[in-house]
Amino acid sequence: MPSVVFIRVWNLAGRVETDNPPSQPVRLLTMMKIFLLTFLFVLPFGPINGQNPPIGIIDFYGLRSVSEQQVRQALQIKEGESIPASREEAQRRLEVLPNVQQALLNFVCCEAGKTILYVGIKEKGASSLEFRSAPKGAIRLPETIVRAGGALDDAMTEGFGKGDVSEDDSKGHALFSYPKARAIQLRFVSFAAQDLKLLRAVLHESADAQLRALAAEIIAYAANKRDVVEDLVYGMSDPDSGVRNNAMRALEIIAGFAQQSPEQQIKVPIQPFIEMLNSIVWTDRNKSSLALYQLTEKRNPAVLSELRERALPSLIEMSRWKSPGHALGPFFLLGRVGNISEDEILKDWASGDRETLIETVLKRVKSK
Repeated sequence: MPSVVFIRVWNLAGRVETDNPPSQPVRLLTMMKIFLLTFLFVLPFGPINGQNPPIGIIDFYGLRSVSEQQVRQALQIKEGESIPASREEAQRRLEVLPNVQQALLNFVCCEAGKTILYVGIKEKGASSLEFRSAPKGAIRLPETIVRAGGALDDAMTEGFGKGDVSEDDSKGHALFSYPKARAIQLRFVSFAAQDLKLLRAVLHESADAQLRALAAEIIAYAANKRDVVEDLVYGMSDPDSGVRNNAMRALEIIAGFAQQSPEQQIKVPIQPFIEMLNSIVWTDRNKSSLALYQLTEKRNPAVLSELRERALPSLIEMSRWKSPGHALGPFFLLGRVGNISEDEILKDWASGDRETLIETVLKRVKSK
């Protein structure tokens, strides 16, 4: 078993400069060097040969009537401890708490050399996200493509170990700076050109979730980004979180590319990402917040109003997460919902006093 499960968990960090300059807030944030990592990895549950680092951060989401203190007491896992051998026992302890319908533990590696544990809670009566039933088709990807996907995982591990984790998104898909990983991604461009029909069929029909996830990742390398948006949005409703993760990650990059290349007339829908902000699955929240960071840059009033109505509590709790790279996107979204200028959002973030912005947004929302 590998020491990491390769669901790539990106944040706003480490994007390389390109001929198309980034937006003002991203440029300012980069200059201030307050980003931490480009991507992290979702860990399997339980120590693997003693290699997984200890837990450095425990954060929560989904808490409305249940208190953090109640959850911490039932969790029986503390900062500084090792990853437990099984998540199921801890989840069962949480699920017997009054008003808790479901609990989910998400281990993410790594920040400051330690694991982050995100504890997701779905309270009784909370709205549920509806995903499609798993497809049952026997269609598969060629072994050449499957091996390339595995090779990219290995190259990313190697690059991550060497600290070479930056990437270039200027072409509408990810190209890592680490040469081995980049070479494989350039092969993805060829796969998407030659096997687009097959990739679509696998994404829609294959019973193998890992193959669907790989298809979602590679299909984004198609030359015509507008042509694959619908496929990736379809992937967002997949019952497997890895498929959704890859589809949303691809759409986030395409959304940024669309802003820099308006002549391409690429439209990425916003509604599906708003729904994901309330998911119990941490990667759903991570990817949707990053995509919405791109998609709300123009501050469409209707979109911000919907975020306020449907996801305000989620944005607030995510803005308080201790990992800056994971809290930054939700923090900016929250500021935009509260009609706070980008410069003021940045100022509040840089001060380290996140509560000031949160309180301001809550006051403005209540006054409406």
